[in-house]
Amino acid sequence: MRDFYPPIEPYNTGWLQVSDLHEIYYEESGNPDGKPVVFLHGGPGGGSIPLYRQFFDPQRWRIVIFDQRGCGKSTPHAELRENTTWDLVGDIEVLRKHLAIEQWVVFGGSWGSTLALAYSQSYRDRCLGLILRGIFMLRHKEIQWFYQQGASYIFPDAWEAFLEPIPASEQDDLMAAYYRRLTSNDAEVRREAASAWSVWEASTSKLYPDVELKEKFSNPDFAEAFARLECHYFVHHGFFDPEDQLLQNIDKIRTIPAAIVQGRYDLVTPMMTAWELHCAWPEAEFVVIPDAGHSAMEPGIREALLNATDRFARMEA
Repeated sequence: MRDFYPPIEPYNTGWLQVSDLHEIYYEESGNPDGKPVVFLHGGPGGGSIPLYRQFFDPQRWRIVIFDQRGCGKSTPHAELRENTTWDLVGDIEVLRKHLAIEQWVVFGGSWGSTLALAYSQSYRDRCLGLILRGIFMLRHKEIQWFYQQGASYIFPDAWEAFLEPIPASEQDDLMAAYYRRLTSNDAEVRREAASAWSVWEASTSKLYPDVELKEKFSNPDFAEAFARLECHYFVHHGFFDPEDQLLQNIDKIRTIPAAIVQGRYDLVTPMMTAWELHCAWPEAEFVVIPDAGHSAMEPGIREALLNATDRFARMEA
């Protein structure tokens, strides 16, 4: 199995004011004259980490990474106001213009795949290609599977911990119950809910559970932004109307070169959604990793993504 490219440091970092309220952190690394790529992190609210730079050959790529509104180094932290899918789509375009990039490849996994689809369907002419992983479209059946009934049958032990902050009388609608707590004025109530929400996702993200990932996701600062923003977006159905908007608009991006990478045993964003996208968009390369779950860090998914970025780097604009 292939390993990541070696660690690199950014050659440019900064903050960009994208509204009166929000300022986003961004960085550039790799080759300033390379093919531009923008990395869209997951969540919503996951923020970026240095390892994301290592999906790309630093000699070939001009790597742009940013923290979406309300998370990572962007400010204000965990802010829900002025925070919608379409605000983030607008931010990507503002950042592109700020960096004087004409076109770029868009790379996104999990929620990042959602955002990549939404951005490319809004700004098709700015996209040289799409590299997508762990497809997620925020439809009702996807949310219900992971946060109400479905994944709970596979991880009943982790599910018990997820249910702990919610009284039995409210467990018929866990999304609403969590939203009340994650938007509470009581900081302790928010912290308890945020930790349980985040650890549930960390417990189910990999084929083989990762103790270090659970520890990271339970960090109070990370968990508050991650849980609040995820729940905010999910309660509002991703701000899509209709809910299958991304599938309905595939014709807008059909001719963009694209690769879709999906773990067969992904319990966070089950393969059903990636399969539906593949059926609607057979022109896109579709790679199923037979021994992987959701995480981009799992060996098979990592290798497929590295192969995709190498191939796209060689592709003519």
